[in-house]
Amino acid sequence: MAILIDPPAWPAHGTLWSHLVSDFRYDELHAFARRLGVPRRGFDLDHYDVPASLYERAVALGARPVAARDVVHALRGAGLRVRQAEREAVTPLRRRQFLVSEWANLGELVGAGAARSAQHDWLALGETLIARWNEAHRSYHDERHLEDVLLALDHLATRGERVAPDTLLAAWFHDAVYTGTGDDELASAALATSALAQLPLDAALVSRVGEFIVATTPARELRDPAAPLDHLLDADLSIFAAAPHRYRQYSESVRLEYAHVPEPDFASGRSRILSSYLEQPAIYRTGTAQQLWEQRARRNVLAEIEQLRIAVGARADEAAP
Repeated sequence: MAILIDPPAWPAHGTLWSHLVSDFRYDELHAFARRLGVPRRGFDLDHYDVPASLYERAVALGARPVAARDVVHALRGAGLRVRQAEREAVTPLRRRQFLVSEWANLGELVGAGAARSAQHDWLALGETLIARWNEAHRSYHDERHLEDVLLALDHLATRGERVAPDTLLAAWFHDAVYTGTGDDELASAALATSALAQLPLDAALVSRVGEFIVATTPARELRDPAAPLDHLLDADLSIFAAAPHRYRQYSESVRLEYAHVPEPDFASGRSRILSSYLEQPAIYRTGTAQQLWEQRARRNVLAEIEQLRIAVGARADEAAP
């Protein structure tokens, strides 16, 4: 039973990367990555990508240095290897495993599972929420978005931010109701407070969760910012800083959710919303999120606004006599 790491030799994002694996099981690997300070989003189906700057620390913590081929052999021997041809099928399974595990851990964190009956109710609520996030009409606001938000909160935590339980609960519920109307945040908050009130949870905690969800309403003014709420808002917008291919998927998914809106109207409204973020001194509220995501987010958002303008201009030219 060992954690293995190969030399940093894989170039990406201006540095070299190692592969960190377990020769036994994933739980052991996740626990080691947490101690190392690698965010969960660094997990790539069967291994963690570890930057060169953390290689020596990983070895000091007990990871065994091996050659790259030994990493592959260890994964195969443990039955943990995910081949390239399997990635498309395995990815949603890993996502669901992550969500189920995170919900169970959150229940322990907030004390919702102290009694067996309460634990049953907590797990049943988690299943209901995951089913909501997988409703057929969702394109962007689905369980992948939920995973992204939870991974972003974890990333903030690895950088020293204290992510509170009420923030995590609000993340699970913040788009639990999604119809594409302006009332979704209020409806999601009502669902959260109603469902959580049935469990042995602190009433003040439940109230804060509802307030946080309402605060995620786009363009809503926040008079009294607080770190737990800032964490949620930053995590919800972390998609802005995604890699170019993922940002493309995101923008295309948003368009699908508004397929009923004519292109000129969508482009105008979408550009207006995106521009409002660029007009702010910073898109993100916490210094940690600004350091992690601000520059990439501004590049992605600006590029999408330009694409929307080009698309509308091209359609106008086509329609001209």
